[in-house]
Amino acid sequence: MGLLDQILNSVNNSDQQGSTGQLASILSTVQQLSDGYGADPSTVQTALSVVGNHVRSALQQKQATEGFEQAQSLVNQYSGTYPNSQAVDALFGSHQVQQIVQTITQRTGFDAGMIQEMLPVLVPLVLNLLQTGSNSQNPQQGSNPVLNSFLDADKDGDIDIADAMGMAGRFLSQ
Repeated sequence: MGLLDQILNSVNNSDQQGSTGQLASILSTVQQLSDGYGADPSTVQTALSVVGNHVRSALQQKQATEGFEQAQSLVNQYSGTYPNSQAVDALFGSHQVQQIVQTITQRTGFDAGMIQEMLPVLVPLVLNLLQTGSNSQNPQQGSNPVLNSFLDADKDGDIDIADAMGMAGRFLSQ
């Protein structure tokens, strides 16, 4: 089952935190970023996809060295729809941030300074999407199928956050 399927299942499962309100809030934040920077929403989603790939690598590393619970803890602690520079610092070193900025610049044409401003919003958004699968009663306990699907790169080798966001937007429009 793919990432989007896991997200939609979490929305329909009362034991998980996902809700249509949470998805709508994430999509609204992407729209606000687009409006605030005068950018096309699909370009912001491209930036979000690049960030998502780096978040996946960072969480996979955390899972490999400290266990799934620590990866889940980072998701729970730093997810949101508001800027949080601590989320960026918790996942990435300065070299990684430079690499992320450079990749987003190449793929979107955004100015590096603009991307630096956006990262404290984009990282918590990716984590917020991953948090949809957390246990609604006790987020630190139990499996998070959304996070599991995100971290399991063996299934298809590429999980695209932008595709999941676009499909979630279409789901909410129904």
